[in-house]
Amino acid sequence: MKKLIEATSTPLASIFGSGFLIIVPILAGVVGAWSALVMAGVCALAYAVGSVIRFNIKHAEPVLADDPPEATLSLERASDLALVLAYVISVCLYLHILSAFVLGGLHADTELNENLLTTAVIAVIVAVGMIRGLAMLQMLEQWALYVTLLIIVLLLVGFGHYDWAAWQSAAGMSWPKALAHTPWEVVTIVAGTLIVVQGFETPRYLGAVFDADTRVRASRWSQIVSTSVYILFVALALPVVHTLNGQYDDNSLIALVGVAAALLTVPLIAAAALSQFSAAVADTLAATGNMEEATHQHLKERFGYLIVGGGAIMLTWSANTFEILALASRAFAFYYMLQCLVAISVSRLTAQRAGMAALAAVLGFIAIFAVPAG
Repeated sequence: MKKLIEATSTPLASIFGSGFLIIVPILAGVVGAWSALVMAGVCALAYAVGSVIRFNIKHAEPVLADDPPEATLSLERASDLALVLAYVISVCLYLHILSAFVLGGLHADTELNENLLTTAVIAVIVAVGMIRGLAMLQMLEQWALYVTLLIIVLLLVGFGHYDWAAWQSAAGMSWPKALAHTPWEVVTIVAGTLIVVQGFETPRYLGAVFDADTRVRASRWSQIVSTSVYILFVALALPVVHTLNGQYDDNSLIALVGVAAALLTVPLIAAAALSQFSAAVADTLAATGNMEEATHQHLKERFGYLIVGGGAIMLTWSANTFEILALASRAFAFYYMLQCLVAISVSRLTAQRAGMAALAAVLGFIAIFAVPAG
């Protein structure tokens, strides 16, 4: 049981680090009162992808470890490279969210300040990595998860209390109205939110620490827990969203918490900073590790940190938070699509391959057409 909890903490920290801070205003602006239902749909798609990842742990890994067909090996290598790019983008995304929440709490949230603070934090991570190595910061992951889960529970209580009071009042509950979007825009913006449930694939790369069965169960449980929390969180937060008056920003959750449970505003900002920093460190380590493996250890760790940090800094100054979120969703969708193709190459059941091919097509759509909110 202890092994399972340890194995589950990594994907769970990644999933909650990816988007609970920004998903409510994004969905409210796109689909309004239907946000919880759409969140359930995004989680269902993620669970289907997670099933493919779990299939690959059990069936593709043994093939790759033996004498794999050329197609399977090539697809796996391509997916490893795609994952490196996705991690670089996600590092930038996490730290953009960190900057938005910290600066929002200080009432200094401008685009320039966000970019400057994000760049500074990336530079610190790279410097620590090159001088001391980032392993010393890995201990933050579990603490960040515990703090994040505690804050989420408190937010659920705060939003629930607000909803109950609103329901009991004469005015009743108010529901947010979506901004004006065409059906195509709704589909492509929702497609750009896939990154918020990303992280369930991390057990795929923990084979040196946990056996296959533990990793499969860890991936599955991380999705079950996160899906339950995400849907409940979005549903309980929705009746508060009308207080934003249609102004949906990347740190709008601060305003929502200020209305529903003002005492949680500072803890929320602290949890946001800790969880996003920890997630950025974890993805920097993962990206560097993948690059080392892809280059057969020819690329040294410290240069890997430079590449990840340099790419993240360039992206920081090229796009805002919502644009980076959509780009990260596209990058992970492409990686997941390649993992579907890996699974197809080792599957022996026609119906199973057909299902995986359909899922790959959906992910291909996201990789091509996903766009940012706003």
